[in-house]
Amino acid sequence: MPSYDSTRGRFRLAESHLAVIGHRIAGEEVPSELDEADRELRDAGLMDEAGNLDILLSPLVSTLRAPTVVLHVEALGEHGTLHHGVTIGDGYVYSHESWPGSDESEYVRLEPNMLVWALARMVNLQGEETVQVATPVIETTMAVLNAGLSTLDSLRNLTAEEGVNRIGEALKDAGLTQKSQLSTLAKLIAGMRASWRMTAAWRGHDEGTPAMQVRGFAVWDCGPLGYWHRELPAEPILPGQVDGTTPLKLVRTDAKEVWQLISDLLPAKEEFATAPPPR
Repeated sequence: MPSYDSTRGRFRLAESHLAVIGHRIAGEEVPSELDEADRELRDAGLMDEAGNLDILLSPLVSTLRAPTVVLHVEALGEHGTLHHGVTIGDGYVYSHESWPGSDESEYVRLEPNMLVWALARMVNLQGEETVQVATPVIETTMAVLNAGLSTLDSLRNLTAEEGVNRIGEALKDAGLTQKSQLSTLAKLIAGMRASWRMTAAWRGHDEGTPAMQVRGFAVWDCGPLGYWHRELPAEPILPGQVDGTTPLKLVRTDAKEVWQLISDLLPAKEEFATAPPPR
């Protein structure tokens, strides 16, 4: 059910609720497949019987309808893929975070100076102690990585050491022979806590011509083994752009450097498209 928490000014909304809101704002009839979401918004007090939205939704709606910058976080962990992000509008900033097994996301208004902190929290950025690894850089191919990942479902009844050995065998069979890289990558795959990628999109310019701009980066969170910046394939990745021959490069990094990557993701003032002069 959609809901509103007045103590923190936060909403819980699913994509279906946002779709209903979009139809209502446009003065369109709500499709029958959205009847339940329409009813839930009424029951939650976020819309009256005539279909008018509660004034509390106005800042969120205006931000989502006319974003200046959209930041998206795609996080893959034990419970599947989750989607979080931040939308920056004209005067308001809202974050949204999903929850495993739930169709609804939590939308919270942010102070602009808390933006990087909010994004760091979405990916559970922690400055914890890490252990030494055989090499801080791994360079191979996506085919080798896929070979290692394909073994994960077969590790359930093995000890941690046996699991790493099995992954290592798969990596070696796929062509990774450099011992330090093989050992480290096998341990990273076995110990990966989560992987995530973060992208930013905004209305920018290409050599003075208005154009959508996108940039991003990806990180492996391997717990005690540390954070690993996936430099190749570089984000953003387009559909069909990656195959088995695509180079893979992982570079060990730390929480401070990841924080800087998040900060650098945000566009500077000069990167935005300039408004045309009035006629």
